[in-house]
Formats: sequence, structure tokens, C-alpha cells
Amino acid sequence: MEHNSTRDRIAISILSGGLSTRMGRDKSRLRFRGRTLLGHVRAAAKATGWPVRIIRRDAVPECGPLGGVYTALKTSRAEVELFLPCDMPFISSKLLKDLARRLRPKQRAVFATAGGKVGFPFLLRSAALPVVEKQIHAKQFSLQALAETLHTGLLRLSKDRTMEIWNINTPADWRKARRFHGHTTL
Repeated sequence: MEHNSTRDRIAISILSGGLSTRMGRDKSRLRFRGRTLLGHVRAAAKATGWPVRIIRRDAVPECGPLGGVYTALKTSRAEVELFLPCDMPFISSKLLKDLARRLRPKQRAVFATAGGKVGFPFLLRSAALPVVEKQIHAKQFSLQALAETLHTGLLRLSKDRTMEIWNINTPADWRKARRFHGHTTL
């Protein structure tokens, strides 16, 4: 799938509607290397040239990222939505474009994978909305279960690229990210 042919068909949704319970405060607003975590993700997303929006309130609350996925797909005008969390500050536009190139015409989804687990970032065709709805009704909120149900394509990341998909969920993750990048203040 070439970049030019997908420009009008792909949109990016950054999910920022979670409760940040493990962090104990809003992760999207944490400042890291001169920007918020959300600011880093938004900059990488915008660098693709595709439309970007932030999903701050889930239409179906308390079902993890699937609530944001449902909200984005339900309101999308794009054929394909690329999903990012607000807490992945090392993501690159190159990885996002690589993911889009992996989507084949008959696939409904492509997920990034490292260490055998699928997760963010991932692409879903708007046609996957009924599958997401069904999982929410069944209270199956796992992205792993969604990927299995959709018989998804995969973008396997090499070890040297796994840092790009590292997200910051806990205070320990936050301390590790700051130490790793020599940043000692909040």
C-alpha cells in the first residue's frame, strides 16, 4: 500500500481517554524532553501527513482502549484508522508509515508486535467496527483478543525498534524513561 494512495484513506486517532490509574495522574500531560507525552505522539502522527485527532472521551467508558477504538471507528470518515496511545513518546512517523504499508487489501487490521504480543500502534479498517462492538458487549477488552478475532496482519519489530513502542504506564516506567534520556525533573 503506497503512501500516496492512502493519504485520503488513513486517519490517526490518539487515545487519551483513559483513567491513568497505574500512573496516578494524567499521563498525557507529563512533560518529557520539552513536550508532553501526548505532544510527542501528536508530532510523530502529524509528520505522516495524515489527519490526526485525539480521542479524549470514550463513548463506552471503562473498557480500556477498546472504548477509544469504538469511539474513533464510530465517528471516522476514513477507511482506515491508525491507533496510538497518548503515552508512547518514542514512536516515529517512519514506524507508522511502515505499519500502513503492511496493510493488505483484504485485511481488516495490522498490529505492531514485539516479543510475541500485539499492541499499539495498530490499524483497523472502519469495517472492523462490528467486531469491536461485539467484543465490548462480550466484555472482552483485550487488544490481543481483538487481533486474534480479526486474523490480523503483523509488523514484527526488531529488537532495536522496540523502544519506539514502549509506553509509560507507571511511575517506575516514568522514572526509567527520564533516566534513560538523562532527564531528571518532572
